[in-house]
Amino acid sequence: MRSGFVSFVGRPNVGKSTLLNQIIGSKIAITSDKPQTTRNIIQGIYNDNDTQIVFVDTPGIHKPTHKLGQILNRGAYYSIDDVDVVCLLVDAHAGLGKGDKYIIERLNDINKPVILIINKIDGLSKDEIFLKINEYKDLYNFAEIVPISALKNKNIDELIKVIKDYLPDNIKYFDESIKTNRSMQFMIAETVREKILWLTKEEVPHSVTCVLEKVLKDKDKSIINVAIIVDRDSLKKIIIGKHGSMIKKIGTLARKDLEQVLGMKVYLELYVKTIEKWRDREKYLNEFNFNDFTE
Repeated sequence: MRSGFVSFVGRPNVGKSTLLNQIIGSKIAITSDKPQTTRNIIQGIYNDNDTQIVFVDTPGIHKPTHKLGQILNRGAYYSIDDVDVVCLLVDAHAGLGKGDKYIIERLNDINKPVILIINKIDGLSKDEIFLKINEYKDLYNFAEIVPISALKNKNIDELIKVIKDYLPDNIKYFDESIKTNRSMQFMIAETVREKILWLTKEEVPHSVTCVLEKVLKDKDKSIINVAIIVDRDSLKKIIIGKHGSMIKKIGTLARKDLEQVLGMKVYLELYVKTIEKWRDREKYLNEFNFNDFTE
């Protein structure tokens, strides 16, 4: 029996959540093409016949512009210090950037194996992948370098085999039936936020959070209320849309996902609330459960 904790770190939007979902075999972290989609530390538990790996998905490390950003970075740094293996994800198509170099410098302070995962290799030839490996290999003493495509489920089995060689423990931390440390209440609110990320653009996704207000379960249905929090009234108008068209789209997409997860009919009620500068106000960061790494 081998076991241990493994964190995924990297710049925003390199595919950390997509990879976690692919490995676990179910959707436990929301995904979008927007940076900073992940805002919380999410654990996904992988099990096979002789192994348990607790994967830790982290917010993308970035230059913060508000208190929430500082908290997200702190959470990502904590995951580097408090795991057995670190996996640094980079985007094969984006190329080596300042953000990658910044994270690699941070890794110089740790004493544990670091595996470089070059993600999004779909569409690249073998020669191009080899050039990408050469681009990164001399920047840090990586324990391994593994090219993958999280979206296409390419080379994921090989990645798991590589990680297993570096697991230090021989106990089970979680029952095999548990796939994530996050509650269903958390996943409901995140499902709504994901649909907002999919349907909106520019400043809207970064200024929004979602809070579960109420869940009432009957025999064959759930009545769910979710508050969508924005930091100014102009965004509130965008999310509601003309004659309520946008919030209706958000609700329809979220309800379909929730019905699949919960296995029952869902009545989803959404409303939008403006709280100015909520991302810089500690009261609301605590209230909205961004308090794991507040000082």
